[in-house]
Amino acid sequence: MKLACQEGLVPGNSLPERLERLAQWGYEGIEFWGGGLKERVAEIQDALKNSPLRASTVCAGFRGCLLDVNRSERELALQDIRDLLFIAGDIGAVGLIVVPIFGGARIPDLSPLAPPVQLELDLLALLLEDLAKTAEKAGSLILLEPLNRYETHLLRRLDDAVAVCEKLAHPNIKLMADFFHMSIEEADIPDAIRRAGHWIAHVHLADSNRLLPGQGHTDFASGFHALREIGYTGYMALECGIAGDPLEALPRSASYLRGLIG
Repeated sequence: MKLACQEGLVPGNSLPERLERLAQWGYEGIEFWGGGLKERVAEIQDALKNSPLRASTVCAGFRGCLLDVNRSERELALQDIRDLLFIAGDIGAVGLIVVPIFGGARIPDLSPLAPPVQLELDLLALLLEDLAKTAEKAGSLILLEPLNRYETHLLRRLDDAVAVCEKLAHPNIKLMADFFHMSIEEADIPDAIRRAGHWIAHVHLADSNRLLPGQGHTDFASGFHALREIGYTGYMALECGIAGDPLEALPRSASYLRGLIG
């Protein structure tokens, strides 16, 4: 398993400076926010040429919402996601992290035809089926991210995302496991990871308080053991707040995580 860190967490006046620091601290990848990324492709490609780090992933950053009631919002999300999938491929990232919807349902209840959640899942399957073709052309993955109950009503547990992946059965549609969200929604994090198995293609790291691993009380050791059991060898990227000076806390967290990875 390889450690990565979101770009925005790393102090520095330039991308090369951030990459150099991450490499010194023992990280192997960097995750980029999707917003405004189109204008940075050349900058990122040039910086990565001179760095041992690789782009791990692109984190969201698209406009609109895939499951909005307004078609214009859905089409905006679709276009941005298509663009970001190609950008992910261009910078060598594993894929694009996609949250289908934040907050509550935006589609009205059409019972007895169908309740909102069923309509959303049916619509999501249709949209992902189309987006998967783009992901395949781009050489990148769509990484569905389950969130906790305070951030979404739809995909909240790994099993929820697995059901979508299994329904579509497309090699470019996978899921991301986030330790912070799992600490709220999963009864047993290692068991949830084992059940998700090969569908997991990326991991986000944050402790129980959404700070750096080691600054809360999440049992990362058992979760990492489960990841090893399913044969996971991909990136695990920090997506969290930092208590203290990042120049001290980020290398300390890397050392802590390395000790758990073994």
